Amino acid sequence: MSTPAPPKRRDRTHYLYLAVIIAVVLGIVVGFAFPEFAVQLKPLGTGFVALIKMMIVPIIFCTIVLGIGSVAKAASVGKVGLIALGYFLLMSTFALAIGLVVGNILHPGSGMNLDPEAASAAQETAAEAGGHTTVDFLLGIIPESMISAFTDGSVLQALLVALLAGFALQKMGPAGEPILRGIGHAQKLVFRVLAMIMWAAPIGAFGAIAAVVGETGWDALKSLAVIMFGFYATCLLFVVCILGTVLWLAARVNLFKLLRYLGREFLLIVSTSSSESALPRLIAKMEHLGVSKPVVGITVPTGYSFNLDGTAIYLTMATLFIATAQGEPLGLAEQISLLVFMIIASKGAAGVSGAGIATLAGGLQSHRPELVDGVGFILGIDRFMSEARALTNFAGNAVATVLIGTWTKEFDREQANRVFAGQEPFNEATLVDDHKPAEVPEQKSARELEPV
Repeated sequence: MSTPAPPKRRDRTHYLYLAVIIAVVLGIVVGFAFPEFAVQLKPLGTGFVALIKMMIVPIIFCTIVLGIGSVAKAASVGKVGLIALGYFLLMSTFALAIGLVVGNILHPGSGMNLDPEAASAAQETAAEAGGHTTVDFLLGIIPESMISAFTDGSVLQALLVALLAGFALQKMGPAGEPILRGIGHAQKLVFRVLAMIMWAAPIGAFGAIAAVVGETGWDALKSLAVIMFGFYATCLLFVVCILGTVLWLAARVNLFKLLRYLGREFLLIVSTSSSESALPRLIAKMEHLGVSKPVVGITVPTGYSFNLDGTAIYLTMATLFIATAQGEPLGLAEQISLLVFMIIASKGAAGVSGAGIATLAGGLQSHRPELVDGVGFILGIDRFMSEARALTNFAGNAVATVLIGTWTKEFDREQANRVFAGQEPFNEATLVDDHKPAEVPEQKSARELEPV
């Protein structure tokens, strides 16, 4: 006689995301009804995003160390990294090209004849962003100490330390297995803390949305509707046509199934305007989908610094808007040289709040200083544009993880089909993939090394 299956544990996080939707609607209502009061609610959203960012460095460290430490050969990590960087470069070029094409068709800012003196505050942003060279960026990856990589909050510095630690554990062989088990336990602790923080999402979403609506109102949206909706349309075109086509041709995975699987993460990004808030969940969900831990551990954190498709499109559209609105449109050669510079510069600003505005101002200051005041025109709707920017960056990194997993034969297609069909639900309670079947003995993961 077969034993009855234990009752399925109810997923209470469903109520959390319903609460987020309600909080966003209430925030919009409060923003229009009581704009002055709504602006004062901004610290609620800022505080929630700060809580999420607090978890980013430890999550990236644990994920990468466990990923590299579970691979038998260091060459496998190098192969994944090279494929990832090559793909990121190619996709950034596509994003740059499509942004240029759409921008030159729409001519955002034409006929506006805006007064640059109204945006003098942008000079401070340009001064902060200026002087950031490629050499500064490369040297900035090296932390002052291994501890400062965790305390300074730099994703790239934490990435470097995690890579070194992962390879060191790999060289230690069996002697490093206890350390891997300890880091595996630490990862579960970090994800558990993150799950607790997520219950503050409705409060953060309410404060952030109310503040931005109360601050801008309808006037900013009306005057800048062309660039804002043009930017949204361009991002949608890029995700559906470019990413969707590549994903289907290379991996035979339906884009819309993948996006539906990540629906809660997209909702979180919309409410916070930051793709960083969903980074830990993307790591866990990609592993659960069937992509191996090493591929996820390398591709996702690296993609958050180098695979910025939405940022590339944003810089394109914003540059064309500022130049045209001030009656000084850029020629094609100027557009390409300036925007290539911005794309490179944005890599060093990845993960920094306001990185899009800082990179835009810094690029204009370096190439066309007479246009830098125009950055202030876009500050009013940057919050709304940052949502599409973050959503596109997030979608690009999710697609990249599946593609690189496929190309390196580290993608379990049967597991993905079960997940898409709803047969293997993601463990929302812990944000940790506890559903994935055991891997082959030659490449033990940290989870396999844990005692039963």
